[in-house]
Amino acid sequence: MKYISPGAWFSLKYPDDWREFEDTEDSFLFYNPDKWTGNFRISAYQGENAGYAAECIEYEIQQNRGVRRVKVGQWNCAYSTESFQENGAWYTSHLWVTGKGNISIECSFTVPKGESAKVAEDIIATLQVRGKGDKPLKEVIPVRVLEINAINEGYDWAVSTIKKQLTKDFTACAADIDSIEKVMDSGRFNRSQRQAWESFGIAFGAILVNEMDGMDWVTVIDGKKEFPALRFGRTGVMVYPTELIWNRIKNGKSCSLKGEFERIRSEVEEAL
Repeated sequence: MKYISPGAWFSLKYPDDWREFEDTEDSFLFYNPDKWTGNFRISAYQGENAGYAAECIEYEIQQNRGVRRVKVGQWNCAYSTESFQENGAWYTSHLWVTGKGNISIECSFTVPKGESAKVAEDIIATLQVRGKGDKPLKEVIPVRVLEINAINEGYDWAVSTIKKQLTKDFTACAADIDSIEKVMDSGRFNRSQRQAWESFGIAFGAILVNEMDGMDWVTVIDGKKEFPALRFGRTGVMVYPTELIWNRIKNGKSCSLKGEFERIRSEVEEAL
C-alpha cells in the first residue's frame, strides 16, 4: 500500500494488511489492526537549508549514546533502540533519523522486546523524499486519516442538517437521495456556501459506498490539491463527491443526484 504525506513531502509503502491510524498532529502511525506486530511512526521536518537532514543525523550521533550509523536501503540513518516497560510487559522502540536535503525524517517502530524490526526496515527502504524541483504528483492512494476526518465531519453536518429540516433519519441508503435533494432544493443555502454543498456531496458519496459493493474512499493527490474521492475497486471509475454538487451549483446549474446515481451505477456495471 502506498502512502503520500500531506504536502507530498515524502511517500512510502507499507504492508497490505496494515492501516494508517490517528496519531499526533505531526506524526503518522501505521500497524496491522488484526494481528498487532508493532507500531510504525514517521514524522518529517523541514529545515531552512539543503544540509538540514545531514545535520540532524550528525546531531543524533554526537548527542546521544548508543546511536550508530546504519544504512537501510539507500538511506543513511542514525539508529538507536530504547526499551521500556508498560503494564507489566517489555517493549523496544527502534529509532531511525534520516532524510534528504532540507527534509529530516524520524521513524520509530515499537515491538515486544526481542521481536524483529525487519518489517520497519522494509518500509524505510521504500521511502522517497521529494525536493523542490520534483514534478508535481498525480496519484490515487488509500484514503488517509486526514481525509477520513474531513469525510466524517462533512457527513455528520449533512446528516444533522437533513434530520433537522426533514425530521427524518438518514441511513445512507438509495432512498435517502430524495432527502438530500429536498434539503438542497429548500432554498436555505445560497450559491456561495461551498462547505454545505461539499458536505451534501459527501453524504451522497456515503450512499454510493453502501449501495455499490467495491466503491471505496480514496485520497487523490493532484499537484497541490489533495482531497477525498471514490474509486470502484481497481478500475478507472472515479467519483468526486466534494466537487459533484458544488461545481454545478457555483455555476448556477441544477444537480440531479438521482441522475448521477444512475450514471455512476451504469459505469460500475460496465466496469464489471
